[in-house]
Amino acid sequence: MSDSVDRQRVQRSALRVGLLVAAGSAVVIAGGVGVLVLVLLLFGRPEGGREPEAGEPPIDHIVVDVDRVLPIVLVLGVVGVILLGLIAWLAARSAVRPLAEALRLQRAFVADASHELRTPLTALTSRIQILQRRHAAGTPIEPTIEALRVDARVLDDVLTDMLLGAEGADSGAPDADVDGCLAAAFSTLEPLAHDADVTLAKSVEAALSARIPAVTLTRLCVALIDNAVQHSPAGSTVQVAATRADGVVEIRVTDAGPGVDPADRERIFERFARSGESGRRRGFGLGLALVRETAVRYAGSVRLEATSPAGSTFALVLPSR
Repeated sequence: MSDSVDRQRVQRSALRVGLLVAAGSAVVIAGGVGVLVLVLLLFGRPEGGREPEAGEPPIDHIVVDVDRVLPIVLVLGVVGVILLGLIAWLAARSAVRPLAEALRLQRAFVADASHELRTPLTALTSRIQILQRRHAAGTPIEPTIEALRVDARVLDDVLTDMLLGAEGADSGAPDADVDGCLAAAFSTLEPLAHDADVTLAKSVEAALSARIPAVTLTRLCVALIDNAVQHSPAGSTVQVAATRADGVVEIRVTDAGPGVDPADRERIFERFARSGESGRRRGFGLGLALVRETAVRYAGSVRLEATSPAGSTFALVLPSR
């Protein structure tokens, strides 16, 4: 379906360019011919140098002095070439616009995928290290293997969700169980939180559902909680609370980090923007921007609700079922 849409878009662009070139060339040629005829009429003189007298047949031959008309013809030619060049430039811009948009979307998708897959891959690496340590110590490894299987499924779900989002489709049923999504996010981030000596805690109202695909909500929760873990000091706790209020679900993630500079309250939601504190892992400035873009796509929002040297609270708001 995507190939068909792209093909139709290219065909429409080619048709638009063809019509633009044809119409512009017709106007330039018609205008040039009209000006040339006017010049011939203005500078032409009857053959013999006199007008016919009464009773004489009309003179059907007009003499034109080439030395007077030639400069005007040359100027008309130069002007015509310039106008046709301008038309060609406009046509080229119109022709490459879909290509430029496609390249922009491709770069954005690669950057988004690199960021979205980074956290699950890091968690997967940490889980493999745990597996190696348990295997070397002779302790049971079956629970870790099961966790690895879950991590691999999370990677597949994230990539599928991103591909569907890039095509303008959704990931299935629009209702997500908030507690289940947070549990999945906690499972993904557990190894990273353990390595950072950060505790994850959650409080969720019963039977809380949001109008968003479950895999997408899990991605949003992973991004917000991962951001909190990165900026929390060792020995602290990241608190996650989910409540219902006035037809919406509110998910608040609170860390114990150094806070956000007031000048960066909105800038941190821009693509490739980074605050002064970069966290434990190198970031690309995409996490919060992707959260906002995705939340808005499902009629929601995300904001920095509170910040101070004692920590920050981010609030994700989505329509409830």
